[in-house]
Amino acid sequence: MMKAFPLLALFCIPTLGVELNGIAVTGIDAPAMASFDRYITGLMHKYQIPGGAVAVAHDGKLVLAHGYGMADIEVHQTVTPDSLFRVASISKPFTAVAVLKLVEQGKLHLDDKPFTMLHFKPPPGKTPDPRLQAITIRELLQHSGGWDRNRSFDPMFIPIKAAQAVGAPAPASCETIIRYMLGETLQFDPGTAYAYSNFGYCVLGRVIEKATGQRYEDYVRAAILAPLQIRRMRIGHSLLEQRANGEVKYYDFPDAPQVQSVFPGKPGTVPRPYGGWNLEAMDSHGAWIASAIDLVRFMLHVDGHLQPSPLQTSTVRTMIAAPGKPIQTNLEAWYGLGWQVRKVGDDANWWHTGSLDGSSTIMVRTSKNMHWAALFNSRPRSNQFQNELDSDLWKAAGEVREWPQRDLFERYR
Repeated sequence: MMKAFPLLALFCIPTLGVELNGIAVTGIDAPAMASFDRYITGLMHKYQIPGGAVAVAHDGKLVLAHGYGMADIEVHQTVTPDSLFRVASISKPFTAVAVLKLVEQGKLHLDDKPFTMLHFKPPPGKTPDPRLQAITIRELLQHSGGWDRNRSFDPMFIPIKAAQAVGAPAPASCETIIRYMLGETLQFDPGTAYAYSNFGYCVLGRVIEKATGQRYEDYVRAAILAPLQIRRMRIGHSLLEQRANGEVKYYDFPDAPQVQSVFPGKPGTVPRPYGGWNLEAMDSHGAWIASAIDLVRFMLHVDGHLQPSPLQTSTVRTMIAAPGKPIQTNLEAWYGLGWQVRKVGDDANWWHTGSLDGSSTIMVRTSKNMHWAALFNSRPRSNQFQNELDSDLWKAAGEVREWPQRDLFERYR
């Protein structure tokens, strides 16, 4: 049976009683920040996105938390400010912080070699690329492990092929995908280039499990999230009937074709967000569900605006430091350890985006004491959406003349 979609989350969320661009807006009214509502509903209308949520902090206070549009079109359920969304690759900063926490505790070191720690067997008849043994945790965090999906493929999206090659149940688990990849050749020598790799973060999840003796999700929730009072985040599920309480429904772009299900127990064609790939296998690189409020709270704790911080100040500096040559080709912007970073004077902006069929996400920590996150339950066909979203959030912030002094975090415990 499908879980009932709750009308309320933790408490009654007041509805503003307004629509912009034909899209309902929910949450506590924020007239001084009306620019956010205008830009977000404009984008949603332009790209036919059913639902979204935005949270914004200024000087460490949550000053805006709004839901937009439909969490579930079929039952006419609106998004609330604390609705849960798949955050896709925004999962990576959480994995990075968990790894760095273990480094602080001496349970891991950035130059440890994951493939000497993990004892997975390659598929029958396959011999691992010897360069695998040289890959370090630091290189996995920086996406310089040696895999380049643009020159080969993304192994996280071949769950049937990987399972068949290894002789394991389909769809392939993260462990099965690692075994499959032990039979594949690297595209470049580890540590010599940057190439974004979901698979590298899949491996990091297993490193966390090896170092802690706990499931990846259990460790992150207990050691990283719980001390920050983030209690509703969890690993999401692939199938609609397994949707969490308070989680939105996901929609592909209009007229998107259906695909063959990767779940043998759910054969036939399905919408991509519900069976086109195995979300559970993406736990440490793309499977968390969270509210926009959760993401803003996380960033504020990580950068020290709120206490406790999960990491020491020196570790945060390491996390956002430039990797240097040959990995780094841009002196002003780079990928650190789990975050995109852009130098701004003596400070920096950090951010990460996420993208899956049915999900578009962004979270940003600015050098100007502002933090925001935006989550949507669809991914437009056009690749321009993510750039427009980023640009419009900066425009919206630039139009605020007087920031509210209230702090809404107490309302969203």
